[in-house]
Order: sequence, then C-alpha cells, then structure tokens
Amino acid sequence: MVEENKKKPNPIDMHVGSRIRLRRNMLGMSQEKLGESLGITFQQIQKYEKGTNRVGASRLQAIASILGVPVAFFFENAPDHEPGRAGGFSEDASSSYHVDFCSTPEGLQLNRAFVRIGDPKVRRKIIDLVKALADEGVE
Repeated sequence: MVEENKKKPNPIDMHVGSRIRLRRNMLGMSQEKLGESLGITFQQIQKYEKGTNRVGASRLQAIASILGVPVAFFFENAPDHEPGRAGGFSEDASSSYHVDFCSTPEGLQLNRAFVRIGDPKVRRKIIDLVKALADEGVE
C-alpha cells in the first residue's frame, strides 16, 4: 500500500527542521552553503528543514557547530508529547511567536542589524526605544 509514503512528519522533526532554517536564515546562509559544509545536497537540507527526513545525532551536532549554536537550540520550545505531563510554569506552545517573527523578512533584517551593533549601551537604548514605541500604540 502507498499509505506509508503519505506519512506525516514527526512534530519534533518538524520543529528541529524549523529551528535549523531559522538559524541558517539568521546567519544569512543559503541551503547550498550549509549542505556544502556538511557534504550533502541542498535538497537534503530542504528535507531536514521540512521535517520529512530526520536529522541524525552526529549530523545535528555538525549542523550546530556550523551554525554556531548548541544542539539544545534546536529543541527549544519543542512540542511536548508526553500524555498526562503537567505543564507547570513552562510556556504555552503558542508562545513561539518570537520564532515566527524571526522567520519573517522584517524579523530577519532586524535581527541581523541588531547583532552587528557591538556596543551594549546602544543595544539597550534600541530596546528601550522599541518598548516605548510599542507602548505608545497601546494607549
């Protein structure tokens, strides 16, 4: 039966893939460049990013190294599939809005420009400015 080929990707694999795409885009790196660094094709990177192919442990470690993040980065805010597990003080799954924002063209541009600012005082002033502008619209 062809049913197996239509199998839905695992939510964790999809999450890990989306985090790979997020970090790669934050760095302005193409799928081709990441694939080249790993010795694989950009099509394989696409499959990882969509979650259709699972990333093995050693490959994930290599990706983390290339993208300059710890492996744990790929699992931040991952969906929890343990039935009956209490949420406690953990954030709601809908709080992944920051990941969604960073995936937008505006979010990527803002993030790339912000990380190029070396002076922490200037960064703080920008954060204060953005907060003030956001509060202005609330009143």
